[in-house]
Amino acid sequence: MLLAACSRAERQSETVDPGDYKAFFLWAGVHPPERLAEAETVYLLWGEVRRDDPARVEVLRPEPPRTAGPEIWLVIRAERLDWSEGVYRQLLAEAERWRSWGNRVAGIQVDFDAATLRLGTYAAFLRDLRRRMPGDTKLSATGLMDWSSGASADDLAALEDVVDEVVVQTYQGRATVPGYQRYLPTLDRLTMPYRLGIVEGGEWAAPAGLERDPDFKGYVVFLQ
Repeated sequence: MLLAACSRAERQSETVDPGDYKAFFLWAGVHPPERLAEAETVYLLWGEVRRDDPARVEVLRPEPPRTAGPEIWLVIRAERLDWSEGVYRQLLAEAERWRSWGNRVAGIQVDFDAATLRLGTYAAFLRDLRRRMPGDTKLSATGLMDWSSGASADDLAALEDVVDEVVVQTYQGRATVPGYQRYLPTLDRLTMPYRLGIVEGGEWAAPAGLERDPDFKGYVVFLQ
């Protein structure tokens, strides 16, 4: 009876309160809350490679953060992957600049909505980026929920071989994806470290057994 009650409790939807979590996405234009100083990990959007120009980064955070507290990930959002050499040089130089200002930079995260059927191509892009990065810099990628349900085993293996983690987004824009629950049972196909991205103020109900998955490393809250 106790196990059944726990299972029901895990499936009960709640509103995401950032105060209950320790890892966050902070996008440009969002004022950082005071509690961010107590965070363990923060993913900071630095810039974007936009669809109309693969040769430059639209920098959204011109000044590096200054914090000795949380672990920091430098996030670059991409609308296309045919980057110029200048984009790679600027990205890697910025990661080094963030470090030189005393920040604990864990690595670089690429935020790109790779179509599930083209996940192998995306993995090849990430592999090329990885070979350019210093050995002490980790690589993270945001992911779509249907990667775990629709991608081939070979494509998932190729992704696992190149990234240190995937953060699976359960939201689109500023709201939780309707029907997100149907994708969650396939998360065990992600044989790599992964987190779940959830949105502040959105709906969330953890699937039963999630916390027992050794590859699940926790949540990242997208701050509004």
